[in-house]
Amino acid sequence: MKKHDILIIGAGLAGLRAAFEGVTAGLDTAVVSKIHPLRSHSCAAQGGVNAAINPKDDWHDHAYDTVKGADYIGDQDAIDMMCSEAPQAVLDLDAMGCPFSREEDGTIAQRPFGGQNFPRTAYAADRTGHAMLHTLWEQAIKYGVKIYDEYFLMELTKSGDQANGAVVMDIKTGGLHQINAKAVCLATGGYGRLFASNTNAMTNTGDGIAHAMRVGAPAADMEFVQFHPTGLRSSGILISEGVRGEGAYLIGKDGERFMHKYAPNKLELASRDVVSRAEMTEINNGNGKNGAIFLDVRHLGRDLILERLPQIRQLSIDFEGVDPIEQPIPVRPTCHYTMGGIRTDKYGQSIRIKGLFAAGEAACVNVHGANRLGANSLLETIVYGKITGKAMVKFAKGVAEAPAANPDNLASVSARIAALKARPKKDGVRQSDIRTALTEAMNENCSVFRDEERLAKAMAAVQKAKADYAKLYVDDKDDAFNTDVITALELENLILLGEASVLAAQARKESRGAHSREDFPNRDDVNWITHITSVVNDKGEVELGRDAVRTTGNDKYAPQERKY
Repeated sequence: MKKHDILIIGAGLAGLRAAFEGVTAGLDTAVVSKIHPLRSHSCAAQGGVNAAINPKDDWHDHAYDTVKGADYIGDQDAIDMMCSEAPQAVLDLDAMGCPFSREEDGTIAQRPFGGQNFPRTAYAADRTGHAMLHTLWEQAIKYGVKIYDEYFLMELTKSGDQANGAVVMDIKTGGLHQINAKAVCLATGGYGRLFASNTNAMTNTGDGIAHAMRVGAPAADMEFVQFHPTGLRSSGILISEGVRGEGAYLIGKDGERFMHKYAPNKLELASRDVVSRAEMTEINNGNGKNGAIFLDVRHLGRDLILERLPQIRQLSIDFEGVDPIEQPIPVRPTCHYTMGGIRTDKYGQSIRIKGLFAAGEAACVNVHGANRLGANSLLETIVYGKITGKAMVKFAKGVAEAPAANPDNLASVSARIAALKARPKKDGVRQSDIRTALTEAMNENCSVFRDEERLAKAMAAVQKAKADYAKLYVDDKDDAFNTDVITALELENLILLGEASVLAAQARKESRGAHSREDFPNRDDVNWITHITSVVNDKGEVELGRDAVRTTGNDKYAPQERKY
C-alpha cells in the first residue's frame, strides 16, 4: 500500500500544474502517468494560450468572447474565473522560464485566434504546448514531485461518497498497486481516439472520465465534440489555428476563398464549429478535392513561414508531400477536442464524490460549453490546474487521514486481468477489429453533421462493440509491458464513452455549437440551456440526467444569435 496526501492521475499540463500547487504547499504529492510525462498530449498543442496581458485588452472581453463561443452553455462563473486569472497564469509560466515568442520590445508576442476580438494568444512559435510542458516538468523535478512513470489507472477507489485513491498497474512489470490518498485529481485528457480521424495521441482514450463515471461521478456535455477545421487530409494531424491567425486563407478546389459566405466579418477566424461546418458544406457541394479543401499560406512569404510556422511546414512536407511555401495544404475537419468531461464545481471538485477533482480536458468545469475557442484549452490547463491544485490542498489539509483503502479493490482488479488473459482465441474477436469498426462508425455518423438516422447507426455500432468486447481475446499472456492488455482496457473505456456521447447526442434535440443536428437545425434556448450528465448506475447502464448552467446575472452574457 502506497500513501500520499494528493494523488494526480495524468502528467500533462493540468496535472503538473496541480502538482506544483500541492508540492509547494508542503504536501506529499504524487503523479501517475501511463506514459512518460513529456510524451503527454499537451506537448502537441501548437498555436498558443489566451490571456488579456496587453494593456489595451481586457479580461471581460475575453470572457464575453468565451461565453459567446461556447454558444451560451458554458458556466459563467468558471469562465469569469478563468479569464480573470489568465494573465497571471501566463506570467507565472513566463517567470518559470517558458520561452514564449517576443515582440521587438521584449513583451510576450500575441497573435489573433478564432472567435476573438483581440489578438490575445501568446505563443512559442508553433510549439507552445511543448514549451509549456517542459517548463512545468522542470518544476516537478525541482520540487520533488513523486512520479509513477508508466503506471496505468485500473480503478478509482472510494469510501462511501469520498474518493480515497486508485488501483494502478506498473506497466513495466504488470504488478498492481493500491495508492491511498486524501484527495484525487483526474487530469487524463479527452477521448478523441473514439473517432477514426483525429488529431490526438494514441493515449487519448478518456480513461479518467470512464473510471469516474463507473464510481458514480457524473460526466457532462459528452455530446459536444470539437472537429478542428484543419487536420491534414491523409492523417488528421493538426495544422494549428495559428496558421489562420497569421493570415492564411481557406480555399476550395476552384482556388477561391469561401468563408465570406458563412462568416462575413471574421472569415477564416470564425469559431471552429462555424468553420468546420462551412468546410464540410463546401466539400459536400463539390468544391473539395478528395474529401478536402485547402489552406493557403503562400502569400505570407517564405521568411514568415520559416520563423513562425516551422513545424507546420515540416508536417505538411512529411505527411502530405506538400511544401506550403509553394502549394496549398489539403485539410479537412477532424476530431480534435472533447468538451465533455467529469462534471465539477467551479473549483474542480466532482459534484457527487467528495475529494475527487478533475482538471484540463478530463473535466467539465465548464469553460468551453458547446464549442471551445482555440487557445483556451492550454489556458484551462494552467488556470484550472492551479485553481484545482489549490482546492485539493485545502481539502487535503482538512482531512486528518485518508479514508481507509479496501484491499478487495486490488483483488477484484487482479481477477479481472486474469479473466481477460484467460479468454480463448477460438470464436474470439481481436481488439483492433472492434476498435476500427467503432471509430469509423463514430466518424461517419456522429461528427460535424448529425441526425437521428446517423445517430442510430452510431449507437448500433456502440452496442456491437460492447457485445464483441465480451468475446475479445489477447494474444499476450505475459505481465511485463503487456500493451495488448493495456489497449484492450483503453478500448473498454472508449466503448463506455462512445455510449455516453451518442446517448447525449440523441437526447439533445437542437443544434448548438459543435453539436449540429440537421433534423433539429435551430438552437432551443427554452429547453436546452442545460448540461446533460452521464453516469454508470447500479445496473451498469449509462444513465442521463441534467445539471443547470451556472449563470452570473451579467446582461452581456444573455443568449443571442452568434454572428462572426
